[in-house]
Amino acid sequence: MFNEEDDEDDINPLAMLLSDHRANDGKRSTVQNQGALEPQLQRHYIASVDSTVVIRQLPSQGLSFQLWPAATTLVTLLDEHRRHPGTSPLSPTLSALSDGPNRRPLKVLELGSGTGLVGIVAAATLGAKVTVTDLPHVIPNLQFNAGANGSVSTANGGVVQVAPLSWGEADDVEEVGREFDLIIASDVVYHDHLYEPLLKTLQNLLLGEGQGRMVMVMAHLRRWKRESAFFKKAKKVFEVEVLHVDRPCDGSRVGVIVYRFAGKQGRKLNVVSGSAKGV
Repeated sequence: MFNEEDDEDDINPLAMLLSDHRANDGKRSTVQNQGALEPQLQRHYIASVDSTVVIRQLPSQGLSFQLWPAATTLVTLLDEHRRHPGTSPLSPTLSALSDGPNRRPLKVLELGSGTGLVGIVAAATLGAKVTVTDLPHVIPNLQFNAGANGSVSTANGGVVQVAPLSWGEADDVEEVGREFDLIIASDVVYHDHLYEPLLKTLQNLLLGEGQGRMVMVMAHLRRWKRESAFFKKAKKVFEVEVLHVDRPCDGSRVGVIVYRFAGKQGRKLNVVSGSAKGV
């Protein structure tokens, strides 16, 4: 099994941050308007729903407005799950959440949505009610992309809502709510000053009262050795399982890793301090 602590060297983040790191043949997506400061429209064909999702990137606005490599891996896996629900890496997790006497559409929360690609594809492939979130200044572009692809979502029984959510802010979690079945995220472990706020938000969501079944599926492309600190802290609170590992490509030494996070039995959130304690 992959261990975040086994690799001693940092990976060059400048070479990999927004690399075209995909587990497909490159035919799934195309980019228009390649100028570095111009809006870019990227088209992703989702075979399982026979539809194309069009995403607007705004490179001049910063990293939150561009597609990160791990997002494409989650899109590929969601597409595979829709086509082959019995054999895809996500199937055991998603099937467990969907099964039950009162079946209903999944409710999904995406953290650090960026352009919104993963959340939009989740709505279409899972027929889910998805809330995509990010910092307030990212919301207008998220709303644009959600609206531009609304017909793809609704045609497949899904819907995408947009809301601001800053990690570490309990009030933001209260505003968005905790009535979700699944949290999804991609390339959210990068800046080390955000490790603690992200963990606090995950604890608030996954360890709250009545949150026994909620899990998170997170895709991650390792760039810094120090990222192991996040996983060390996470494993003290959550059960962390590797669901899928992409083969390295484009000359890199690592591939995107997809994890499943679930609250450990016997852990609950201390609502006063925001810390997790055993019971």
